[in-house]
Amino acid sequence: MPLADAFLNEIDQEARTTQRVLERVPEDKLTWKPHPKSHTLGQLAMHVAVAQGFLAGAAAQDVFKFEGRQPAQPKTKKEILDAFANSTAAAKENLKKLDDARLLSEWQGEVNGKKVLSMPRVAFVRAIVMNHTYHHRGQLSVYLRLLEVPVPSIYGPSADENPFA
Repeated sequence: MPLADAFLNEIDQEARTTQRVLERVPEDKLTWKPHPKSHTLGQLAMHVAVAQGFLAGAAAQDVFKFEGRQPAQPKTKKEILDAFANSTAAAKENLKKLDDARLLSEWQGEVNGKKVLSMPRVAFVRAIVMNHTYHHRGQLSVYLRLLEVPVPSIYGPSADENPFA
């Protein structure tokens, strides 16, 4: 099995969970933030929505130039869910183009012309394209808890949802 197939299967599986989390985002709280240094709920949800597609596009390049943009502030939950659908499709399309030799080749990230990351592309896909998204999805679940929104099951039961009961 090609290496990319494992990532593609994982994207399909994790997208269902991410979709459930994003569907819980209350539209009337998109500008809420738990702390002055934090992103708003909407910005964090949008980051979760677009990260995989954006980063899988970065993985397809030999050298990617990071620009340090702030996440967009969405106006509606539909905007977030549509962005997530598009991002998931883009992530899969970009990863399908990476054969094993390409995945095992070196990838590099730069900021202002300075190399800040260098690793095998497969490591970038695992750590940044995949795990980065899960990390922020976890943050989003904490935002939901703070807003008293029922948290969906992610990797097992939550205090609000038990798919095994």
